[in-house]
Amino acid sequence: MASHRKPRTSVLASPGGRRTAAGLTTAALASVTLLSQSAEAAPRAPKPTVEEVQKKVDDLYHQAETATQKYNAAKERSDAQRATVDGLLDAAAKRAEKMNESRRKLGSYASAQYRTGGMNPTAQLMLAKDPQQFVDRNHLMERLTDQQKQTVSDYQEQQAAAAKQRAEATRNLEQLQTSQASLKESKRSVQGKLAEARQLLSRLTAQEKARLAELERQKEAAAKRRAAEEARKQQERERQRQHDGDGSTGGGSTGGSTGDSASTKGAKALAFARAQIGKPYVWGATGPTSYDCSGLTQAAWKAAGVDLPRTTWDQVKEGQRVATKDLQPGDLVFFYDDISHVGMYIGNGKMVHAPKPGANVREESIYYMPIYGSVRPG
Repeated sequence: MASHRKPRTSVLASPGGRRTAAGLTTAALASVTLLSQSAEAAPRAPKPTVEEVQKKVDDLYHQAETATQKYNAAKERSDAQRATVDGLLDAAAKRAEKMNESRRKLGSYASAQYRTGGMNPTAQLMLAKDPQQFVDRNHLMERLTDQQKQTVSDYQEQQAAAAKQRAEATRNLEQLQTSQASLKESKRSVQGKLAEARQLLSRLTAQEKARLAELERQKEAAAKRRAAEEARKQQERERQRQHDGDGSTGGGSTGGSTGDSASTKGAKALAFARAQIGKPYVWGATGPTSYDCSGLTQAAWKAAGVDLPRTTWDQVKEGQRVATKDLQPGDLVFFYDDISHVGMYIGNGKMVHAPKPGANVREESIYYMPIYGSVRPG
């Protein structure tokens, strides 16, 4: 039976439906456009000022220097452990040769017994891979000559010593791998900090770079004024001591750059350090063509006959602690709360140091950075 209901017409198929679809499409496009415009209109982060860039770059250089000290410490451990492992491997090779010699002697005894009467228990002992299992059998040992007994004993001693050396070498190899992993991580950290600093600087316009250079000059000038003022105060204190009849002279009293009042070793260390002026700072470097801060002080004092540790963290523990007002030429001045930088005192509030990447070894005021403390090596 035919249906009396009218067929339903698709809304989208009808003229009105097409208009509705078109309207929906238009509305969707409009929404997308509005969203796009809103995204484009979203406020961007303001460009950092030159002063902010300067602070950020200084912070990154400081962080890189801290990471450099970690790298230096890891490298020192790695080098020491590598030397230990090499020594153990050499000793193990020599031990193996001794074991082979003992084994050859045991084999010759066994061969001789075999030729003269077959494989008796004594021969079995000589050819055994583990002679220890026979040692406790006194009735077999009684059949051995004194020379044969000594050969067995030597073999056992060499075998035990070799096992001990292998275990020690394994432990040191594991420690070496840990140090090498730390070395790689510190290296990545240094490189990452320096790359970030370079990227920040590369974004500056020529005018901004000029402004940054001016800010650096102002910072250096302020540090020089502070050094001059402190030197003046020190000279006044010295004159007062002399006036009061105290003929003793403090290390910083001369303020001279020749180190007249310094120890002979301090003067030698300072002379070496100043001879490096103009050579580039390279993180992890210990000379002779480039240095990082602690690499320079280590090399300088080595020239004076004093062996200093590699890192600033260890160098600060060496020698006598001295107050800033009592500094003598050759003394080491450390900076920042984390003790990540070091320079060598000259006099008049100045030092020679390897400053940072992109700079050369130079003289500078000790007040350019926050002072942690000072020591007098030797």
